[in-house]
Amino acid sequence: MSLEEPDLPTAAESEVGVTDDGLDYDALADLLGDRLLDREEHVNAEGFVIRPDQVQSVLFDLRDEAGFDHCSCVTAQEYDDRYESIYHLKKYDEPTHELSVVVPSPKDDPHNESAEPVYRTADWHEREAYDLVGIEYDDHPDLRRILLPETWQGHPLSGDDDQTEPQIVTLREHANPLADDHRADDAETMFVNIGPHHPATHGVLHLETVLDGEQVAHVEPDIGYLHRCEEQMCQQGTYRHQIMPYPDRWDYISAGILNEWAYARAAEDMADIEVPEYAQVIRTMSAELCRIAAHMLAAATFALDVNGDFTATFMYAIRDRERVQNILEDLTGQRLMFNYLRLGGVAWDLPEPREDFFEQTRDFLDDLPGNIQEYHNLLTSNEIFQMRTVDTGVLPPEEAKSYGATGPVARGSGIDYDLRRDDPYGYYDELDWDVVTEDGCDNYARVLVRLREVEQSARIIEQCVDLLEDWPEDERTIQSNVPRTLRPDPDAEIYRAVEGAKGELGIYMRSDGTDKPARFKIRSPCFSNLQTLPVMSEGEYIPDMIASLGSLDIVLGEVDR
Repeated sequence: MSLEEPDLPTAAESEVGVTDDGLDYDALADLLGDRLLDREEHVNAEGFVIRPDQVQSVLFDLRDEAGFDHCSCVTAQEYDDRYESIYHLKKYDEPTHELSVVVPSPKDDPHNESAEPVYRTADWHEREAYDLVGIEYDDHPDLRRILLPETWQGHPLSGDDDQTEPQIVTLREHANPLADDHRADDAETMFVNIGPHHPATHGVLHLETVLDGEQVAHVEPDIGYLHRCEEQMCQQGTYRHQIMPYPDRWDYISAGILNEWAYARAAEDMADIEVPEYAQVIRTMSAELCRIAAHMLAAATFALDVNGDFTATFMYAIRDRERVQNILEDLTGQRLMFNYLRLGGVAWDLPEPREDFFEQTRDFLDDLPGNIQEYHNLLTSNEIFQMRTVDTGVLPPEEAKSYGATGPVARGSGIDYDLRRDDPYGYYDELDWDVVTEDGCDNYARVLVRLREVEQSARIIEQCVDLLEDWPEDERTIQSNVPRTLRPDPDAEIYRAVEGAKGELGIYMRSDGTDKPARFKIRSPCFSNLQTLPVMSEGEYIPDMIASLGSLDIVLGEVDR
């Protein structure tokens, strides 16, 4: 993380390529001129192929002139004759305006310009591409491994990786990154390791922290301890049957159906599979139950981090989460690893007797407003909690956009961005609900967003229950007719995302004509959100950094994947 002020985007007076009907890719091509080598058809958007030494020039123009202020994902992959980086661009104001910038690089020397000067989020994304695939990025501020140890030999997703090569991971003394950076001759800093095994790190996370007195002068999140090769395992599984159980294990904080929906949406769009309306309602209801369960645990652990409040707030939130899990268990048969969605629908209908299921769900919804008020009494109205969270962990909206922040982290900074409304899927566009934003940009605002989102999820669930109760019995189709073996057209490429509990959860897939994807890339909201921690923490006190980390609501199983 550089301590220099970032080069942040400014709003363009008029965006190139925008028409009443959407994007005019021809106008965008004219903007790039002779820097554009070729154009590709991806399922979600066009792909513009550019020279590897023109990345920054192209992305600056697309950001500043065409309004693409959201670099949601960077995908790296290897072909027989080249390497390739894909920058998936969107707009925070209009996520359906999408563009893929494709950067090929030579097989014998894979490298291209870094996008980090344009989008700060590219820092970690490109480090991961270098680590796993082997592409180098010129002008990157800190190009080193991010998931594997720095002593690792080879790149696991590269075709020439030798998996039999012995790996010797040596221990080395940690160096102070600010050792030579003192404000005065008598100034001193201290290097402190926080984690990787510590309750306040919310998983196996190591924070390399430099302190100047009690203030954080520098912090570097060190991830990779939990890397489980989820993308590689999905590349070895079939579209139809073997991939769906994996998404439950990414964000394992009761958000499994939201994760499953991210894969289902990408695969269904790639294979042109329609989902019955009845199944869409069930998906929407179950996804919002998962969102409530995830937000409850977020509030519980945050109270534990900030107040040390285990007996009241933590247990109250776990109580409500248990009630949601009971409902989901009746629906799916599982309490955590649901594996309930299927391509084309859901695994089975609502449990019988349906009246009992509806009564159980309505009882929970009826009690929820009073329970939410309890959290406001215990947390948001608590003077100590306010002192710990108001005006701490400040994340300005332009910084949040540059780092690709989404979900409650972005909406807590006043960014009105929610894929359920802005890029509709499921049954969301047929229901009455609101997107929650707060302008505080601090730890307090992010808590408020999650508590208010629980109320909106309850509104959505109640409307879904009303619809399901009255749905004619002979029209309750839970799955469309999907071939037993799916083989999408060769070289089909797609990036699709849903609004997960923690933000934009996206999937990139490329097909090769077989029943397994040639490339499977997971866009984790936690991965991008965690990058904002230095912005929120540097200059703050140590307890404020712990509160900021808790307010991000990360889960390391999704950060590392």
